[in-house]
Amino acid sequence: MPAELHIVDAFTSTPFCGNPAAVCITGEERESSWIQNVAFELNHPETAFLRRLDDSWELRWFLPRAEVDLCGHATLASAFVLWATGREEGNSSIRFLTRSGPLAASMDSREIALDFPSVPVDACDPPEGIEDAFGCPVVFPGRTRFDLFFELPSATDVCTLDPDMDALAALPARGIIVTAPSDTPDYDFVSRFFAPSIGIPEDPVTGSAHCSLGPYWAGRLSKASLSGFQCSRRGGAVRVTVKGERVILAGNTVLVVSGRLLT
Repeated sequence: MPAELHIVDAFTSTPFCGNPAAVCITGEERESSWIQNVAFELNHPETAFLRRLDDSWELRWFLPRAEVDLCGHATLASAFVLWATGREEGNSSIRFLTRSGPLAASMDSREIALDFPSVPVDACDPPEGIEDAFGCPVVFPGRTRFDLFFELPSATDVCTLDPDMDALAALPARGIIVTAPSDTPDYDFVSRFFAPSIGIPEDPVTGSAHCSLGPYWAGRLSKASLSGFQCSRRGGAVRVTVKGERVILAGNTVLVVSGRLLT
């Protein structure tokens, strides 16, 4: 049976900005090998696979070469597609069953909001040579469950960073988060995300990284509701609300492509 396919730009209101995600809806269970081949064929930063399970949706996230435990932008795109195609009513909350446990999505008048687990940042010793790899000092070195985390001196340092990708690829982590306080009144902080070790030199807008960025900057700035801008080439905005061990990630989406997989 053909599977339904959509491509959505997430965490943006502008086409061809934000982070593109492919969303594939299957009417039946598919083998993991087929799922991985589809993700490899589409070659997007992330491909989400959805399957109805009673009153919930099974949601799996795949890079072109591997399955991952948590992805924000593909979850945002998945929720948008379920509402846009009429599979869920616009005023409903959507429950996803994932490798990171149950996740929920809801819609307000402006944005889609995702209820995700908080991922704390713990201080750590900086990896040897990291400042040389960045070409600038590190204010704070840390580690999360998934990634290495570095605060840099300024927003300009983050947004103009041209790191040594070979050096970053050798680090023992899924990815590298860099961040700094924003230098504009529209946002509280800026960030970028590099993951060359898993085949993504730079991710345009990384929802899962904001599960750590939100709590980190909430503590630094003494506020629970924050706005972040990921200053990649495509760029994207994520609104974050910290609620204890959970974070609410909110953003917009733009539908770019709809069609069907024929194999």
